[in-house]
Amino acid sequence: MLIAAIVALILLAGVTILSALRQRQSGAAVEMSDDARSRAEASSTLGSESELTGKQVEKAAVLERKAASKELVLAARGIAPPAPYVPPDPEAIGVSRRQFFNRSIVVMMQLGIAGFGAACIAFLWPQVGGGFGSALKVGLVSDLLAEIRANSGFLYKAEGRMWLTEYPNGAVEKAREAYSSQELAGMEAGDKLGLDGGIIALFQKCPHLGCRVPECATSQWFECPCHGSQYNQVGEKKGGPAPRGMDRFAMNVDGSGALTVDTGTIIQGPPIGTNTTGQEAEGPNCIGQASHE
Repeated sequence: MLIAAIVALILLAGVTILSALRQRQSGAAVEMSDDARSRAEASSTLGSESELTGKQVEKAAVLERKAASKELVLAARGIAPPAPYVPPDPEAIGVSRRQFFNRSIVVMMQLGIAGFGAACIAFLWPQVGGGFGSALKVGLVSDLLAEIRANSGFLYKAEGRMWLTEYPNGAVEKAREAYSSQELAGMEAGDKLGLDGGIIALFQKCPHLGCRVPECATSQWFECPCHGSQYNQVGEKKGGPAPRGMDRFAMNVDGSGALTVDTGTIIQGPPIGTNTTGQEAEGPNCIGQASHE
């Protein structure tokens, strides 16, 4: 027990000595800061020379003596007075990590918004350089008739989302009673150009629910695979739930016989019961039988 008490006293003495040394060092730092504060108080105490009072002069003198005595103490201890505070140069510090991440986030957001805005403008911008929604020059009527016959009566133009089929010259008189002048421009091309037939441009979309309508090689009709609507070769409704015939595009034929299809002008299909060509199914249906209107 005695040995333990002696060891404890020795440890306690060591701790006391270390604490005293630390306090002495911190006291020097405090004296340095007190020195600067005393000078500031002295300058604020003096104020304007025209407003000095006797108490202010005495207080200033006391503060000056106190500051001078502290400088003497620091000089005797070999400690230099503290240097004045100078704020760091932002250019020398550079960009902090937080600033870098904040700026990166802002830049990414701006790029995302700019890309989204450009995509919206591109989507809404009208197409003037061709393609669906514009006037397409599809070729000479004579060449198109040859292509239609080479493809078993149906010619698809993907750039205009349309079907081109032949319109018989013998049905033009009935067509003039059922169709507008914009549609008749292609239908009458055969008579006007001295060809075997005219041309009609049909929109590929079924007027029922918008499915793409394919041709049926056996029946020589258009037959919708979605709900069974059927149309003859010139797009007049023959059966199914469709409310009308296939919609078609406005057409124009110039003096040289070149056909232009305006895919931006969609003309509503003929009403149920319109049958200018009298064409019936020429073979088995591809989709199945439907009640004929």
